[in-house]
Amino acid sequence: MNQASRSGRGGRPAQISVDRITAAAIEVVDREGLDALTMRRIGAHLGVAAMSLYRHLPGRDAILSAVVDQLFASAVADLDPGPAWPDALTAFAVAYRRMLLEHPNAVPLLATHPVSPDTAVPALAALLERFTAAGVPEDEALIRIQSVGVFTLGHALAQVGSGGSTEDHDTGPAAPDPTSLDYYQRWFDAGLQALVAGFEHHRTPE
Repeated sequence: MNQASRSGRGGRPAQISVDRITAAAIEVVDREGLDALTMRRIGAHLGVAAMSLYRHLPGRDAILSAVVDQLFASAVADLDPGPAWPDALTAFAVAYRRMLLEHPNAVPLLATHPVSPDTAVPALAALLERFTAAGVPEDEALIRIQSVGVFTLGHALAQVGSGGSTEDHDTGPAAPDPTSLDYYQRWFDAGLQALVAGFEHHRTPE
């Protein structure tokens, strides 16, 4: 699936892979928005014919899924979960939110396309280990992680929808009012703290 395609401009071979297609798709979304993401636009960005992309990914939906997985994986790639699950869960939310606000045009995509289990499970392995060490069953741990993830995603969706993003792309949200950024930060911190504290006081079912 990652074999190179031999298509390019001026007779020069263009090495195309799933990773390169996904990276190009993310750049297109960041700069031009989701509506601009087409096979033709990605091909133009890479300097190849759009049809050559189908050798690696079957269509736009597959590219969207790859974008979601790549962005999520990048959010937790350098996550230091800390010694206890409440700290780890908080660190996950902070890292996830940071990525979302760095890619505001992609937030609606992540809100409507789930991360694949093949990406999520290994990416969250270190976080799950903190729950296991505390005696929290995996199914309960996943409920807590998913709850915090949905809160973080929903909060980011509200923030970028209002223009309260940390990014200022030519076609993206306008530069935000610093007061608004402070408001969203305090709102996020308060909600996250309450959610984690609630899970800390929640008794795990026997």
